Amino acid sequence: MAFLRDTHTATVVGSGPNGLAAAVLLARAGVRVTVFEQARTVGGGARTDELTLPGFRHDLGSAVHPLAVASGFFRRFELHKRVDLITPDISYAHPLDDRPAGIAYRSLEDTADRLDETGVPLPGGGFAAGDGNAWHALFEPLVERAQQVAQFTGSSLLRIPAHPLTTAMFGVRALEQGSPAWNLRFRDAVAPALFAGVAAHSVRPMPSLATAGTALALATAAHAGGWPIPRGGSQSIVDALIADLRAHGGEVVADHPVHSLDELPPTDAVLLDVTPRALVELAGGALPSWFARRMLAYRHGDAVAKVDFALSGPVPWRDPELRSAPTLHLGGTREEIAAAERDVAAGRHASNPYVLVSQPSIVDDSRAPDGQHVLWTYTHVPHGSTIDQTEAITRQVERFAPGFRDVIRASASFSAVEMERQNPNYVGGDIATGAATLWQLAARPRLAVDPWRTPLPGVYLCSSATPPGPGVHGLAGAYAARSALKHEFGVTALPYLGLAGADSDTTRGTH
Repeated sequence: MAFLRDTHTATVVGSGPNGLAAAVLLARAGVRVTVFEQARTVGGGARTDELTLPGFRHDLGSAVHPLAVASGFFRRFELHKRVDLITPDISYAHPLDDRPAGIAYRSLEDTADRLDETGVPLPGGGFAAGDGNAWHALFEPLVERAQQVAQFTGSSLLRIPAHPLTTAMFGVRALEQGSPAWNLRFRDAVAPALFAGVAAHSVRPMPSLATAGTALALATAAHAGGWPIPRGGSQSIVDALIADLRAHGGEVVADHPVHSLDELPPTDAVLLDVTPRALVELAGGALPSWFARRMLAYRHGDAVAKVDFALSGPVPWRDPELRSAPTLHLGGTREEIAAAERDVAAGRHASNPYVLVSQPSIVDDSRAPDGQHVLWTYTHVPHGSTIDQTEAITRQVERFAPGFRDVIRASASFSAVEMERQNPNYVGGDIATGAATLWQLAARPRLAVDPWRTPLPGVYLCSSATPPGPGVHGLAGAYAARSALKHEFGVTALPYLGLAGADSDTTRGTH
């Protein structure tokens, strides 16, 4: 079928990855698209800038991108051909105080071997075989079906799963690792810590189905496509989306805040990369009261505080293997991490906080001057925290890397409230744009087959507050754009999104 050609228009508010994904899909279908961004720079949670010293390029939001290769939208967009995605052998690592670090390699077999080599300490010295077999059994069926796992976890939970067996395998493992039974599979401390570190990405108390599901999805990606780092920073993903949008007639206008839908030019469709509360504010009373109440009842979760470091040299990790790990989870054992997350959920700053670390410059020499490095870190804090976490994060890094303070040249800190000032979608410092509870993963932001569509004619919500939720995957925007194409323009086939054959048609879905 022929797509639209300069006969219809759409406006996107917000230039995060979801807003840009929506704009790209609409522009490829022949819709003339304008994107408005309130900040002076575009990209939302995927921007890169010199935050500390000249020549040190830091990611303002996301830094590592498991979903860049797992996302159905980015696969169709052929992101790997547009951006140099550096995919290291180590996806993530987890240091411990008195044991060799747990390391999740891209190879599931290598990960299992490492867990066996660092197994249970014996009374007379040495180690018994560890949890390699248990880790392998947990993930092998999911890794073998990694694309099906990505399709299930990257879709609305209200949809009938395309691969019921894979969904069942995932669900059984989520029930196990999301309940007090989470320790029955493992007998040593390393594998549980390795799992807890990735589960904590959900910023939720554990164990729970939400934390287990997060860990299973991200760790499956770690052992399948890996956890890539884009050369030049996350901004390179944004730049690729903008280049494609402009190549197909779209326009991006930065430094252009929108306070009301009435301020927008006449258009056939409006897609909003904003929070549910911001949708209500932009609508200015035009929404039905039942819908506005539902949007205002949407809950935001706990927060992060972020610190970026410019370093004179590499981080002096006690375990030398960690010097090759672009992503690390700090916080100690599974029990320590669970305790820290309970503290945050109770409104307290953890004395032994969980810290997520990315050291991109060990694989990307464009990020810092020769021989020097950048370090990206965040820790979890109560919603709306105003406390600078530089010292807390520095102490936790120093715990596993004695001498870390000696290589710090400069740092830039953002408290939870400052994270929101930088990006209004991070309400109170909630980078997930909504608490990742099981209910809000299903009802995001409401229980509906098409949660992207609002009762206002032609108006759609396309932020991470809609399925499939947080992450740089573009899927929330793509799903919203697909809904808009169907309901506003009568287009049910989706355009080709790859680098060649841009005028080809396809009836395949976003995945």
